[in-house]
Amino acid sequence: MIKVMIVDDDPMVAEYNKRYVDLVAGFQVESVVYSVSDALKRLDMEEIDLILLDIFMPGMNGLELLINLRQTGKGVDVIVITAACDSNSIKKALQFGAVDYIIKPFEFERLNAALLAYQGLVNLMEDQERLSQIELDQCIMHKDQPLSVQLPKGIDRNTLTMTWKKIKELEQSFFSTEEMAKHVGVSRVSMRKYLEFMKQIGTLQLELIYGTVGRPVYKYRCVNSVNNCVQRYL
Repeated sequence: MIKVMIVDDDPMVAEYNKRYVDLVAGFQVESVVYSVSDALKRLDMEEIDLILLDIFMPGMNGLELLINLRQTGKGVDVIVITAACDSNSIKKALQFGAVDYIIKPFEFERLNAALLAYQGLVNLMEDQERLSQIELDQCIMHKDQPLSVQLPKGIDRNTLTMTWKKIKELEQSFFSTEEMAKHVGVSRVSMRKYLEFMKQIGTLQLELIYGTVGRPVYKYRCVNSVNNCVQRYL
C-alpha cells in the first residue's frame, strides 16, 4: 500500500484530492495537512511514500517544502498539484525531483494516470533490479497506455458499461440515482458510486432541479455523451 500525504491550504480542494486518491486501488491517504510547517511535523512522525503538494500556500510554499525534502535527504516522492503554470515553478519542481506536475483545474483521469504510472514504477523497482527502456518509458512518460485503464475500487466494469449504455439511451436530460438504479438493476447505494465516479471524471453533472410542487431534488445530467472519459474504462 502506497501511503499518501495531501498538502493543500484549501480544505475543500484537499478533500476532493483525498476522494480521488481513495478511488485508486493501492493508495492510502495517511494525512491531510494545510501548511508546509504541519507537513514537516507529520513527516517526522509518519512514514509517507508520496506527497500530493500544492505550491501556493501562506508561509513556506510547496516548492520550499520540496527543496527541504531533497536537502535533508528524505526519500518521499512528490506529485505537484497546483494552479501555478508559470515555467519557473514547473522547472524548479522538476529540478528538485517532482515525479509529476498537474495543473489545476484537472479531471480525475489525469490524477489517476499519474498515480497509476507512479504505482507501476514503484512495483517495477521492487520486482526488478534492471529495467528496460520500454518499461521505464511507460511509467515516467505515460507512454503506450492501454485504452482500458484500471478502475477505482468498488467499480465493476460490466456494471459501468451497462450504466453508460443506459445513460446514452435515455431520452430525458436529467435522471436521479434511483431512476438509473432501476434501469440497470442494482441498488440505489451501489448506483450512486457509479454516477459519482462518472461525475468525477467529467462525464456527468449534478444539478438541483426545481419542480412545480415539492422540494427541489438533485439529478444527474450527461454533459458530453461522445467524450472518451468513460470509454477508457470499459
